[in-house]
Amino acid sequence: MTRCDSWPRRVFVGLLAMAAGGAALAQTLQRPFPANAWRGELAIAQPPLATLNGQPVRLAPGAHIRNADNLIVLSGALSGQRLLVHYTLDNQGLLQDAWILSPAEAARLPWPRNAQEAAALRCDPAAQVWSRP
Repeated sequence: MTRCDSWPRRVFVGLLAMAAGGAALAQTLQRPFPANAWRGELAIAQPPLATLNGQPVRLAPGAHIRNADNLIVLSGALSGQRLLVHYTLDNQGLLQDAWILSPAEAARLPWPRNAQEAAALRCDPAAQVWSRP
């Protein structure tokens, strides 16, 4: 057996180890949410129509919805579900970005639901937490 026969196996094992290590690393990193993101409940009706905190809202053209693994999901795949999210709105009040929260992210309290609540809290963008001043 020559050395050339074993290199594909080594490459495969190395790639497999890197993928496993990358998945473990991704679970320990926290997603950076912008300071102007609010927490709310999103329900997609028939895209681009949705409800946000019980109020009707439309998805902006090019809106991004990310799941708990930070992967972009299509709004049509979420129809009929009620999701706890962090979200941002564009200048016209359309839903621009939404991040579906994992249970660990949802447990992180407090997170403001609107600008009035944010005015009473202080944001630490590095730690991704809001606290009372």
